[in-house]
Amino acid sequence: MSTVALTFAVLGSGGTATDLGYVFAAGVIPQVLFMLGGGVVADRLGRRKVMLGADAVRLAAQGTLAAALLVTVPPVWLFVVLSAALGTGEAFFTPALGGLTPAIVPPRRLVDANALIGVAESTARVTGPALAGILIGLTQPATVIAVDAATYGVSLVSLALLKVPAAPPAGQSPWRDLADGWHQFRSQAWLCVITVQFALFNLLTWAPFLLLGPVLASQYLGGARAWGTVTAAMALGSVLTGLALVGRAPRRPLVVAAVGTFGYGVPCLMLSLHLPVYAVAAGAFAAGAGSAVFNTFSSTVTQQRVPHEMLARVNAFTLTGAYALGSAGLAVIGPVAAVVGAGPLLGFAAAYNTLSSAVVLASRPIRSVQVAARRPAAR
Repeated sequence: MSTVALTFAVLGSGGTATDLGYVFAAGVIPQVLFMLGGGVVADRLGRRKVMLGADAVRLAAQGTLAAALLVTVPPVWLFVVLSAALGTGEAFFTPALGGLTPAIVPPRRLVDANALIGVAESTARVTGPALAGILIGLTQPATVIAVDAATYGVSLVSLALLKVPAAPPAGQSPWRDLADGWHQFRSQAWLCVITVQFALFNLLTWAPFLLLGPVLASQYLGGARAWGTVTAAMALGSVLTGLALVGRAPRRPLVVAAVGTFGYGVPCLMLSLHLPVYAVAAGAFAAGAGSAVFNTFSSTVTQQRVPHEMLARVNAFTLTGAYALGSAGLAVIGPVAAVVGAGPLLGFAAAYNTLSSAVVLASRPIRSVQVAARRPAAR
């Protein structure tokens, strides 16, 4: 719900596409700056402790923004500051979450666990954007952001009740931990390929979609409710695909994951052609389906091939690399679109995504990762 609400809160407060880009960039830049440290801290102190602290920060940030929107028209700088606080919480939460999963799930069920985590997240994204569009139409974005703040309180209680193995005592310096994580990351060639792919993807495809999509929705699709429909369709594609992936174990999981990335560019193409909302939603559905495929199998391979005690650090290197260029893209997409136009820029985004996915699919590191076939049980 919060992304839709934040978008229309900024636009409703008189912000421009460039202002919206600054707000989005402010949420991503702290992830680039702090995620490596977040991964080290999570591996040293324990994943659950770090996630609890991150949720407390995000609860405070969203609660403050909701209160500000209820009593005044916040300046753009306040959106930027609070987005940065939210992004800082994300920087510590996300790598810890990736390391927590294999600590509480049997190895043979990792694919199922990752698929169901994606289903749980995407189920919220199905109902959230649509509900956000309705609530914004009936009330105001502040209501939606206040509800989002409350969900971090629910997360705090849930994590407090979760029992996880205690973190082993730290045996070396944080800098040594960081260096070991970098060495482990570099040793996985396929992981380096995926990180480079998503660094450029976030810059050239996803940043234009996130920024220009709601702007075009305001201009010709019908506003917040239409954009809520588009983002809900993306989540629905992820939910249905995630359910279909439970119990699946392809021999070449990264090949299947790479095929999934072709879907990301479809909604960009629909928007570039100024197609109606149902066509854009169909493209978003394809992107969501591809996202479920990629996230499920890439996460599983990472958890299977990276030592458990280094998972948070390796996740941090992957996410930092993936987000670094995207944060710059969010800051410059608005001015570039003002020169070349939103339609041509989104058309380029779709074309680039198709080309890059084809290159990654053909690469040897991706095609060489195989999972041994399961032998039938002895009778």
